[in-house]
Amino acid sequence: MMICRIWHGRTSRERADRYAVFLEQRAIPDYRSVPGNIDVAVLRREEGDVTHFLTMTHWVSEKAIRDFAGDDILKAKYYPEDADFLLEFEPEVQHFEVVARQIPS
Repeated sequence: MMICRIWHGRTSRERADRYAVFLEQRAIPDYRSVPGNIDVAVLRREEGDVTHFLTMTHWVSEKAIRDFAGDDILKAKYYPEDADFLLEFEPEVQHFEVVARQIPS
């Protein structure tokens, strides 16, 4: 069973470009360093003065997620630098069981 873990965060539009760089340079390597992480995608959407980010990660098991996030696997994981960017800290992420997926050959 593959698990998709989705985190949502909001930042001001003026800080969004810098936050995108931070996610690429700090968060993605952190996810990828954990055995059992399959992949990472960061999505971005502008909405007025606010920019939304969704981080979607795929994992081989809950154990792999636990190795990344700790024992409470639904608790959102934040970095100290997030305080410089985020408008609030959502306490939880969402998990979905992946029931269908196609990877280009």
